[in-house]
Amino acid sequence: MPAPRFLQLADVAEVLNISANQVYALVRRGDIPAVKIGGRGQWRVEATELEKYIERLYTETKQFIDTHPFGEEAEQDAQL
Repeated sequence: MPAPRFLQLADVAEVLNISANQVYALVRRGDIPAVKIGGRGQWRVEATELEKYIERLYTETKQFIDTHPFGEEAEQDAQL
């Protein structure tokens, strides 16, 4: 059976290992694109959008690491 196209916020929370409230905040801020579906307006995140979000986080993290490298002291501390 193929993976579902749309995920509930609880499913996204499970993938990211964060709370559903944190996912809701990410959606409301526009960090993770989502749609409201149905009369009750339930949020859904497209699986491809979640993967794009994760890739953005990897890129941002790499950029952070590249611009904030460990100094020798930090590397020595990490080895202890």
